[in-house]
Amino acid sequence: MTVAFVTGATQGIGRATAERVAADGVHVVCADIQETATTVKAIEAAGGTAEAVSLDVRSASAWEEAVSGVLERHGRIDFLANVAGVVNMVSEDTVVGLTEEGWDYVIDTDLKGPWLGMRAVIPGMIDSGGGRIVNISSLAALRGLPNLAAYSAAKGGVAALTRQAAYEYGPHNILVNAIAPGTIDTPILGDITPEMKEANAAAHIIKRLGRPEEIASMVAYLFREGSFLTGLTYPVDGGWSAKGNY
Repeated sequence: MTVAFVTGATQGIGRATAERVAADGVHVVCADIQETATTVKAIEAAGGTAEAVSLDVRSASAWEEAVSGVLERHGRIDFLANVAGVVNMVSEDTVVGLTEEGWDYVIDTDLKGPWLGMRAVIPGMIDSGGGRIVNISSLAALRGLPNLAAYSAAKGGVAALTRQAAYEYGPHNILVNAIAPGTIDTPILGDITPEMKEANAAAHIIKRLGRPEEIASMVAYLFREGSFLTGLTYPVDGGWSAKGNY
């Protein structure tokens, strides 16, 4: 049995990823700080297999407990998708307006979380002969965007960490890549106005917001295909990164 561990699986890109990977016949461990029973039920209703795991990605001990449990039950983790992430809801997210609390809130989830996940999973991948890891970065890692200082730093760190881990663990047949989504229509956009959504859609060459399943399909490709790809961050952004202006 092939096993994938997906964080942030309650909603948005994480849930879409869990459902997409399960549709390929992979057993999915749906991990989130919130309950993931709804995601598991949806996967099972579609004929797949999944299980729910409670996980705070900021906690090293939580990662160790979750991963050791999966290894005890299944003997392996073949794929890891580090999807869980937040934006700064604590303070303004500019260099001057950012607070230490706001910085820590974003960095701990969006950058420390993927590091802890890779640290927990890679030893087992080495023991089993290899694996695939996909980290979710952001277009904010590649372009300067307003009011996203901590978020940009975290997602830029994800891209850099992805490159380094790919180099370090490539000899163990572990391929590590990242995806940089454009603006995706997920619950994280729930509080923005229709005008803001329109502005975000207009930034893309494809004049709409992305869908979670479009990111999930890229994760699935990097898991099951992509055998000569590692260490890179792939924009899935409706062409936004190809534009010469915002």
